[in-house]
Amino acid sequence: MDPALHSPGGSAGPAPGAIRVLVADDEDDIRALVCLAVRKAGGHVVVAAPNGTTALAAARAQLPDLAVLDVSMPGATGLEICTALRATPATAGIRILLLSAGASPDEVTRGLAAGADAYLPKPFTVAGLVRQVRALAAGEPVA
Repeated sequence: MDPALHSPGGSAGPAPGAIRVLVADDEDDIRALVCLAVRKAGGHVVVAAPNGTTALAAARAQLPDLAVLDVSMPGATGLEICTALRATPATAGIRILLLSAGASPDEVTRGLAAGADAYLPKPFTVAGLVRQVRALAAGEPVA
């Protein structure tokens, strides 16, 4: 399998009951940071995808509990992936957190209207992302 699809660092398997997370961002550093935050939140990264096309295929194949998606990616945007996942019964229940440098009220509204459970503007802190992942994993509402 393509090394870009694996989360960086950590070879131990997931903890029992750990939330399974798909991470998708076209920037290597951001993708690695998100993977780190997921692990700090007690989650297990099942796929770390470098583009939207790979992310959508992986979401359909892996059926993660949570997808953390960059809004602006080549292949398919986070919004397009969100809409596609919500339109299919097998993937409609995946929790979705969108990440974006665009954080205007209109952009956040578009993300939530596409079916995202939460929207986190970039730049974000690892601690803030850990809180979001934990809240989504617990099924709690997120601010």
